[in-house]
Amino acid sequence: MPISYDIPEVLDRREGPHGEVVLRRHGELLQIIANGCFLMDTSDGRSERLLMDVALAALDGRPEPGVLIGGLGVGFSLAHAAADARWGRITVVERERAIVDWHHHGPLSALSAPALADPRTEILETDLVAYVNETSNTYDALCLDIDNGPDWTVTEGNGGLYSASGLASCARVLRPGGVLAVWSAQPSPEFEGSLRNAGFQGVRTEEVPVARGVPDVVHLGVRPG
Repeated sequence: MPISYDIPEVLDRREGPHGEVVLRRHGELLQIIANGCFLMDTSDGRSERLLMDVALAALDGRPEPGVLIGGLGVGFSLAHAAADARWGRITVVERERAIVDWHHHGPLSALSAPALADPRTEILETDLVAYVNETSNTYDALCLDIDNGPDWTVTEGNGGLYSASGLASCARVLRPGGVLAVWSAQPSPEFEGSLRNAGFQGVRTEEVPVARGVPDVVHLGVRPG
């Protein structure tokens, strides 16, 4: 897709519980900015689709697995999951009401409308960190894309999710043999070590090939069982 050098147009700006969230249009792209930090745009989506695909593949044909997606974002992960009939229940946790609104009533609906209409889909407006600490629900896969990676969090409170206690909470909401997949804008060998120390098995990192620069990756681990 051609890169536009035009000045981005602000479509909406909200003050949420965690600061400012902005939706911009830059040429043909839609962009989400949080507290001045670029989060994502609609330019590609390969790594978000990889997030879902590697999690599903690691479940080895488990029938109708339920997945918890952390972060709605521009909707790539949700749309890709809903396009695959093999997934069962698809639950998305998104803490920013503005982002949910942009999907239901704004420009991002062009990406997510079919997925939101899918009867398997449920959107929960809550904080993911709190949810995994408190919920009694369990899932076959937990796919996280709420930060730029374990080493580059959007807000300070998210950092605990990648700690020993946070990973224990992630493991708690996974069924035996369930999969934790974490998107990152760069590889994190330290986080791989954290996954192993937390008891996850089959820890590995999948990369999205790029022509230059550091690749997006998905860190993967399986809960024993």
